[in-house]
Amino acid sequence: MKIVEKRWIWYSISITIIVIGLIFVFTKGLNFGVDFRGGTLMEINIGKDYNVDDIRAILKSHNVEAYVSQAGDNNQEVLIRMAATDNSDELQNQIVEELKAKYGINDDDVLSIEQIGPTVGNELTRNAMYAIGIACVLMLIYIWIRFEIRFGVAAIISLLHDVLIMIAAVAIAGTQINTPFVAAILTIIGYSINDTIVVFDRIRENTRKLGKKKLDPIELTDMSIKQTLARSINTVLTTLFTITALYIFGVPSIREFAFPIIIGIVSGAYSSIFIAGPIWATWVQRDNMAKAAVRKR
Repeated sequence: MKIVEKRWIWYSISITIIVIGLIFVFTKGLNFGVDFRGGTLMEINIGKDYNVDDIRAILKSHNVEAYVSQAGDNNQEVLIRMAATDNSDELQNQIVEELKAKYGINDDDVLSIEQIGPTVGNELTRNAMYAIGIACVLMLIYIWIRFEIRFGVAAIISLLHDVLIMIAAVAIAGTQINTPFVAAILTIIGYSINDTIVVFDRIRENTRKLGKKKLDPIELTDMSIKQTLARSINTVLTTLFTITALYIFGVPSIREFAFPIIIGIVSGAYSSIFIAGPIWATWVQRDNMAKAAVRKR
């Protein structure tokens, strides 16, 4: 296996996907949901078991873009996040009246109706960026202490790769972005770094085992990736089967979380094998060549 030697092929595949995604981002824009764009948040006590799809059907009949989820004790309350429209007040009144008629509820069962402004969405976006940035910095410090700085930088680059691939995928697919997408990114960052550390740990173990028989960093990395490849593929497939089932059979709110997770799992496995290791090997090889050139002087 000559994964590192063919690194420019792997880099080109990733760059192509990311560039296509960025073209969609700048031309069509991302499909931000209510959590980011603002709108109306309604909390209503149905008071009995109900089918979420029935409420979604009511919202769909009004051409309302909304996010519906169950809440409260025994899931007998409903949370409705409606996107802001020119006639939001009129729409929310119509929807409340239809829910009253369908489930026999009264005004007291309408627990709250709040207007969420764009400022909240901006704050959510900012906090999401902070969370991702802090996670990356802490992981860089940990890998720096546990391994070395070059491992840490290579790992962070592979994580940024995964995030960009996920953003590219949702931009191309037009998937709505709400808070589940932020949770998906943070989940994949943790998942991907685990795979990457397994490869790096094997590189370190092989370095110690070989002792004086030092291999070229490219050969060392290829050998280490080959030794961990079966483990990586098995882990990805078992996780992917479960998440794919959730995406196929889950409700829309679950799919919003499952789709980026599916993309992130595949991207994370790809970056752990084809991105992180080759970056480290290339860096070490260049450092070794620079040291050798200094010795010859």
